[in-house]
Amino acid sequence: MAETAGVFVAVQATQERGLGTALSDDVIWTKVQARWLDNDADMFSKVRLQIQEGRLLLTGVVQKASARVTAVRLAWEVDGVKQVIDEIKVAEAPDLGQAIQDQWVAQELRNKMLLDIKIRSVNYSVEAVEGTIYLMGIAQDNAELQRVIDHARDISYVRRVTSYVRIKGEPPPPLPAQTEPAQTEPVPIQSPPGDSVPATPHAPAGAASTS
Repeated sequence: MAETAGVFVAVQATQERGLGTALSDDVIWTKVQARWLDNDADMFSKVRLQIQEGRLLLTGVVQKASARVTAVRLAWEVDGVKQVIDEIKVAEAPDLGQAIQDQWVAQELRNKMLLDIKIRSVNYSVEAVEGTIYLMGIAQDNAELQRVIDHARDISYVRRVTSYVRIKGEPPPPLPAQTEPAQTEPVPIQSPPGDSVPATPHAPAGAASTS
């Protein structure tokens, strides 16, 4: 147990955000998750959370706009939260095949980053939702971030790459105007999407390419 804790702290200490900020982010992540679970176990199971320097990125698919609003509101209630970026989709629940595919896509990108000596993978977090990859973290420079995006675009089934990655030494990128269609129910608390890069389409194995 002590060895495991030591490895965890060592990994946190190597991140660009620093040990103190990494530990603070972990505390915030735990508190937000606890609030979600206490409020609605179904919402807790469907909303995913990434955090970097007090900036929260919420993704996933819920079936009611009210659940989306509640998830964002509860996240803001935790001390230390500086920004909540809402990328939660209101739609029918994805089937099991899509969920497994998203898990595979996210892990495939993590593996590619880990094997690329020009990328400090420890500084990134990755999630995939319905074929969209969401990135958070701190890039050493624009070239490193582009390598990450290129790796993501090269993975089968990836439709889009959305990055909220900050370049080292620079402030977080500004959020562009909302481009998603309006919800059928009002959603008073939300943030617009980040820099989205359409992915090069890949035909599923065994299927003919349409390009």
